[in-house]
Order: sequence, then structure tokens, then C-alpha cells
Amino acid sequence: MLYNYDILLQRMVAYMNRNKIILDLCGGTGAWSKFYKDNGYDVRNITIPGYDVRTYTPPDNVYGILASPPCTEFAVSGARWWKDKDPKLLKEALEIFDACMNMINICTPHFWALENPVGRLKKLRYEVLREPTLIFHPYEYGDAYTKKTLIWGKFNIPEKNEVKPEYMVSKKGYRYSPIARWFSNKEERQKVRSITPHGLAKAFYEANK
Repeated sequence: MLYNYDILLQRMVAYMNRNKIILDLCGGTGAWSKFYKDNGYDVRNITIPGYDVRTYTPPDNVYGILASPPCTEFAVSGARWWKDKDPKLLKEALEIFDACMNMINICTPHFWALENPVGRLKKLRYEVLREPTLIFHPYEYGDAYTKKTLIWGKFNIPEKNEVKPEYMVSKKGYRYSPIARWFSNKEERQKVRSITPHGLAKAFYEANK
């Protein structure tokens, strides 16, 4: 009888990881925690609709926490509208961030990471965040577009696999991500850009199993 040793190894890895709980806070599509789920970890995506991180009670013995609090109210790309926005939206965004950090402090996981694009979150919560552990663009991990992102936390730095980024250039000489070409609708572009890049998610898993 012939055995597929790759499948046997995969099943063995999944069995060994079955009791390791990963909380994917504000996880959305689950892109960041995908490789943990694929390898048998007990991944719990705490995101709306379904769960609200502000009211969620975490289980015991959490192994790792990945947090992606909503960035709309923080990202520097929306700075021109900050003064005109409803203050309640910023208050809610900060409540969600605070809930993520509170859960990290309660669970004291083996590793944790919280990501957000460049913006005002660092200034608003500097006493909590201080300097980021990792600053990256997706192209540094194999996805050929730019989006400067900050990750704070306690984790092993993922090994990079850099590729040449692609750009679109406007008539005024401004450079745009190719996502602007792939999706003409602004909301669709924002939605896609908010998803954790595949390459970073894979590299992060490999460095933090």
C-alpha cells in the first residue's frame, strides 16, 4: 500500500495544532489567519457581523492574536476628511482598538500582532503602541503593490520575499497602486486594499507557528 507522505504530514501537523487557539480580531475575510486555519489551528474570527470584539469573552489558553481594527478613521489617506467626519465614528473606532488591546492584555498570548496603515492611530494611542515592530509594503512579501502598513506586537519578524512593485501613473505624475486599475469602484478598491496581503499572511505564519 502506497502512502502520500505529504498528506500524512499535513494531517499530523493539523492534529498537533488542534488545541492552539488563534483569535482573529476584526478579521473580516480571515485572510491573515488563513494559514493557521489551513494547518489545523482553532481559529476564531471575531468580526462583525457575528461577533463584536467589544463584547466578546475570550477563551482560556489563547495561543496567538491577530488584530486588524478598522482603519477608515485612522488612515492618512483619509486625512482631508477627518475634520468633517462625525466624532462618533472616531470614538467607535477607538473603542474597537481599545477592546483589541484589552483582549491582548487579558489573554497574554504566545504572540500577538496588530496592524493598521500609516495614520493617526499611533498618535492617538502612542502611550499604548509606541513604535511599530514591523513596517512593510505588500511588494516586500511578494504582492506587487504598495500600501505602507504598520504592525505592532510581540512576534517573530517574517522573512521577506521582495518583488518589484507595479504602478499606474496619472497625467500629473502621481503613482497609483495597480488595484486602482483592477477595481474602478472606490469602495471595492478600499475593500480589497484592507485585506491582509497573501504573501505577508503566509510569511507571518511561517515565522510564528
